[in-house]
Amino acid sequence: MGTYTSLPEEEITDIADFFKVFGDSTRLRILCYLDCGESNVNSISTELGISQSTVSQHLKLLRVARLVSWRKEGKNIIYKLNDEHISRILALGREHYEETLG
Repeated sequence: MGTYTSLPEEEITDIADFFKVFGDSTRLRILCYLDCGESNVNSISTELGISQSTVSQHLKLLRVARLVSWRKEGKNIIYKLNDEHISRILALGREHYEETLG
């Protein structure tokens, strides 16, 4: 077993808040969809069968949590996962889930 190193309370709180964002199934579906590539609100809404306003609300929270980033392309706003860490967290979650089934 490794040596325990205490983290500052503020860091613990920030990390807990980070993981809370993954605790909502709609946000998780959006993150998994964006793991396949960039997309706009309309495409996410259509593909996942979620209203555009709901998708927009969740994307706003995901932006604040720095899990997704965006860029403008004409009149469209294109969203993508913020970095490779998010993809790895999603992959680890899937891997863990599949291992628990066996």
